[in-house]
Amino acid sequence: MERGLYIAASGMLAEQVRQDQIANELANASTAGYKADRSSQHAFGDLLLANTQTGQEVGPLGFGAQIAETVTDLTPQALRRTGEPLDFAVEGEGWFGVRTANGVRYTRNGAFTEGPGGRLVDQMGNPVLSQNGGTVRVTGGAVDPGRLGVFDVPNAAKEGDSLFTGAAQGQAAGRVTAGALEGSGVDPARAMVDMISSLRSFEAGQKAITTIDETLQRAAAQVGSLSG
Repeated sequence: MERGLYIAASGMLAEQVRQDQIANELANASTAGYKADRSSQHAFGDLLLANTQTGQEVGPLGFGAQIAETVTDLTPQALRRTGEPLDFAVEGEGWFGVRTANGVRYTRNGAFTEGPGGRLVDQMGNPVLSQNGGTVRVTGGAVDPGRLGVFDVPNAAKEGDSLFTGAAQGQAAGRVTAGALEGSGVDPARAMVDMISSLRSFEAGQKAITTIDETLQRAAAQVGSLSG
């Protein structure tokens, strides 16, 4: 009976992780170049139950669930026109490079602006890089798209704030389009359905724990009355 509490609790913890992920996706449904995450769950190993007197197998008992892995969907999304001269999008494969305090990072969010000294910077103030790793300058309020680097980063891993880590392997095949941004990789309708499903699973775990707790309390009360 007590094991049931841990099984239900593990499922609730897994759903909490899933809900945090979905909430983050909904918050970034309109963030340019955002890449959605997908988490998968799996069960812990099963315990095979047997009758202690006869040795006959009763069946397996699971130990609960946990998040197995979280994978980022890096599929390029459709572009949307903005008409802003410092908005850029990579059409196809590739990443913009920016220089941060922690080193070079990569992004698909091309909502850039003009920073101090006329440098092209991202929304965090990080300088945008050319293909050879130099900074890109804004001239007359605009930038030639051909001056922006498009890097091939096959092992890109999400770091946060639309930034990815990884080792660039030269120039990517994608091309830069000015006056446009890549759409978010989040499908709001799907995210809402996933959130409702996760909440229901979480509530089912809560109900299971409440039921087990009430059963244990009744059992303890009955044992106490018999012993008296």
